[in-house]
Amino acid sequence: MTLPRPHWGWASLPCLLLVWIALASRFPSYVLPPPWTVAAEAWRWLQDGSLWLQFRASALEELAGFGAAVVVAVLLGTAAGLSRHFRDFVAPLNSLFMAIPPIAWAPLILIIFGLGFFSIVLVIFIAAVFPMAVTIQEGVLGIRDGEVRAARTLGASHWQLLGYVYLPASLPFLTAALRIGFSQGWRALVAAEMIGASQGIGWMVSMGGQIGNASQVLLGISLIGLLAWLMESLVFRRLERHYQAWRAA
Repeated sequence: MTLPRPHWGWASLPCLLLVWIALASRFPSYVLPPPWTVAAEAWRWLQDGSLWLQFRASALEELAGFGAAVVVAVLLGTAAGLSRHFRDFVAPLNSLFMAIPPIAWAPLILIIFGLGFFSIVLVIFIAAVFPMAVTIQEGVLGIRDGEVRAARTLGASHWQLLGYVYLPASLPFLTAALRIGFSQGWRALVAAEMIGASQGIGWMVSMGGQIGNASQVLLGISLIGLLAWLMESLVFRRLERHYQAWRAA
């Protein structure tokens, strides 16, 4: 009987925890608190419901900004991949917006629209849409002309080409685009909340630093990393396995 191969990825988190404990032992707890102190801080936030409120605020902002970016990126990327003229038109815009750090837009957006949900969502949208559009564009461009010509020879309509040729061939790039867009949007969300928000996980980190509460800062940082890891493990990897099985069928 063949034993299953160990999944070494699970070993990295305990190793990180051990390193954290070792470093915390060399500093006062108010400078670098150990994991159990941060866990106690998390329990305090859970008891009064504050942790859920911060998570819900960040999740709604990320969902709105990332969701809007996905829709626009799919349209832009597909159009740019299919049309050389449109691709030439949007190329300078892609280069411009991808070269500017998304958080650089936050002060201007806050000046124009003020503090609030829409401003944070707009920062997330700007951060996510252009990297995703470029990745989807490359996926469409990578489709072999022979496959398209063969489908047209067999009488495929425009929508059949889109559903049976372009979509399956570009799925790996679409999954990569979603990963990139989510990570870029998540980073922009946290940074924007630290600059101009009254709630959210980024606000937790910022406020913890202002009042000198290292446990609150580390709690926020831990949540940021944990939620991103859960999205990668539970959503994006499952999507990747699903489309691989679909293409193989």
